[in-house]
Amino acid sequence: MKRFFLSPMAIALAAATAVPSHAEERLESVSVIGNSDSISKLPGSAHLVDAEELAEFEFVDINRMMRSVPGVYILEEDGYGLRPNIGIRGAQGGRSAKISLMEDGVLVAPAPYSAPEAYYFPSAGRMDAIEVLKGPAALQYGPFSVGGAVNMLSTPIPTASQGMVQLEAGEYGETRLHAHYGSSTETTGWLLETQQQYADGFREIDRAGSADIAKEDYLLKGRLKSDADATYRQQLDIKLQYSEEESGMSYLGLTDADFKRDPNRRYGLSALDEMQNRHSTIQLNHSIELSNNFTLHTQAYYNKFKRDWFKVSEGELIEDANNDQIITAALSQAILDGEWDYAFGVKHNNREYEARGLQISADWRFNTASVSHELTFGVRQHQDEVDRFQPVENYEQVDGKLVYLSTDIPDTVKESSNNRIEEAEATSFFIYDDIQLNDKLTLTAVLRYEDIETEQQRYNDAERTEKGSYRSNQVDEWLPGLGLVYQASEQWSLLAGVHRGFAPPGAGAADGQGPELSTNYEWGARFDNGSLNAELIAFYSDYENALQNCSVAVKCPNGAESGTYQLGEADIKGLEATFGSEWALANGWVLPVRATYTFTDAEISEDSDGEELLAGDNLEYLPENVFAVSAGLDSGAAWRLNLTAAYQDEMCVHTRCNRGNTDKFDYTESLWVVDAAAHYDFSTDLTGYLKVDNLFDEQVIISRSPDGARANRPRTATLGMKYVF
Repeated sequence: MKRFFLSPMAIALAAATAVPSHAEERLESVSVIGNSDSISKLPGSAHLVDAEELAEFEFVDINRMMRSVPGVYILEEDGYGLRPNIGIRGAQGGRSAKISLMEDGVLVAPAPYSAPEAYYFPSAGRMDAIEVLKGPAALQYGPFSVGGAVNMLSTPIPTASQGMVQLEAGEYGETRLHAHYGSSTETTGWLLETQQQYADGFREIDRAGSADIAKEDYLLKGRLKSDADATYRQQLDIKLQYSEEESGMSYLGLTDADFKRDPNRRYGLSALDEMQNRHSTIQLNHSIELSNNFTLHTQAYYNKFKRDWFKVSEGELIEDANNDQIITAALSQAILDGEWDYAFGVKHNNREYEARGLQISADWRFNTASVSHELTFGVRQHQDEVDRFQPVENYEQVDGKLVYLSTDIPDTVKESSNNRIEEAEATSFFIYDDIQLNDKLTLTAVLRYEDIETEQQRYNDAERTEKGSYRSNQVDEWLPGLGLVYQASEQWSLLAGVHRGFAPPGAGAADGQGPELSTNYEWGARFDNGSLNAELIAFYSDYENALQNCSVAVKCPNGAESGTYQLGEADIKGLEATFGSEWALANGWVLPVRATYTFTDAEISEDSDGEELLAGDNLEYLPENVFAVSAGLDSGAAWRLNLTAAYQDEMCVHTRCNRGNTDKFDYTESLWVVDAAAHYDFSTDLTGYLKVDNLFDEQVIISRSPDGARANRPRTATLGMKYVF
């Protein structure tokens, strides 16, 4: 692995801000839900994947961690979850660009306002829990409130001296090290953590071997707390994080015929494709308890992300090889097979991102007459930018070998899209009031305001002395929300909510282009009798202006690979269901079962101005049915066995499938995947486990984007040991 030099191991705060009394009840301020008991009180759908659930399968892929969350859709791409595509309640999942993606309560996408596509994603294997929040409560976090928010919680500082070492080795050359150690006193605390993940990869490149992966992640946390008897109790946390990755990932998929023969093949044209990146963060979090009922939180953060994804874009060859034109198809297939000489370009998708911000919020408890309020309000000032300077290297395939020819520097008007800077500055404010009207009825009122200014400057020369085209835009919106929770009995509660959905248009938007806006409704019921819990929630989103950010990975309906495209009006409706229970068997054995189901129906509701979209058109890459069920068998002693099965419908890869005249190339394939894990405790400190992802080795076409058919991860067995001390 070619190393990035450890420049300021730029730093980030795990902001675990538990100050005593009132603040302690919120747990760490980095949490957006709290704990599983808090979910029943929220005015909307929420889901917590806690540390215990994550440990059942020892997943390191965020796609597998989240596929059992209702209302969430996963579009796999690389098989390892390095750059996931996560959508919520119909909000498009391309590069997770339509959700508020956070780590420890702070936006983690490299440039969430100017370029929201999340080409960086935290190492999921080091996370302690994952929270998913939908409905009116998601307005607290923003800017994306159409679908919801995903917050990943990093490993907390332990309350006493404690550590863990975890080692794994598996098929396809996979190895992983995850280790952390920390300690605390009454006034201090610290944690040091690393995760290092390597693999040869399951895809074999023609004439070039496997597509390997190497990712290293380092984390350092520190804490200072005031004495327990201080007049104003305070806590200061700092988190420093650094990661680097080198992975042989490509945008080039396969023709359907080649996929059928070997779904894990990769063409030699993509042999040079590789992602290199490094990420660093510093986050600071301070909390002060000014009284038993008022706590003030201040959070500052700085994220930096540098990447170069050197990759070929030759999807036209795959399209031609798939078609019925014999001569064109034969020639394209010969090029893909390395049997025909061919000249092509490989672009350095080279970008540097920076994001910085300051968040100040407060919690205040008070009463008005017999009504109690839990009021949270805050303001955030945020700036981010992305700098693109993307040369293209020209190669020729000669007798199956790649021969370098020349390099094109983006120094003309025509190439200015590869030589540009985009910036955004945003000021946001929110107020969230949880009002206990009586013993049974809770009203939640929330209001958010977003004011965003963006600009894009293109350059016509490499030195950037000659300015090219320029764009700027400004949007501001008030986003209200209202939710109700009625405790009908000790076991039953009813909920309903409505809120304004919002997504900023990005820095590629032209002057006057508005944001994505929708009105979102949900209503449902929850049941919990202590041994069985269930939830059924219906949702409906009425989009008055749906947007899509165009990219090479997710092209817009007009074929654009940059900028923003207005999809117009759309309707999305669906149903989420969850079920969980645990049965006690003979001899102390326990059988826990969990199941989730999501149904979604979405379509364009009005013709677009250019009639590229028509009323009745579907939304791309949106499955109608998603289902997951998990079951375990716990001996109550040393042995534990867990199985999970997940199903996802086929998906249309563009917006025109509802018009008819489609063929197999317009769809992905439906997929059932079963994962299994078995644990054995050698002692209270030492555990061994065997996990098998995709137990029945079922591989299908899970995606046709960006270029061609690609498969999910094949069956992969991994042995691991975990030692806690």
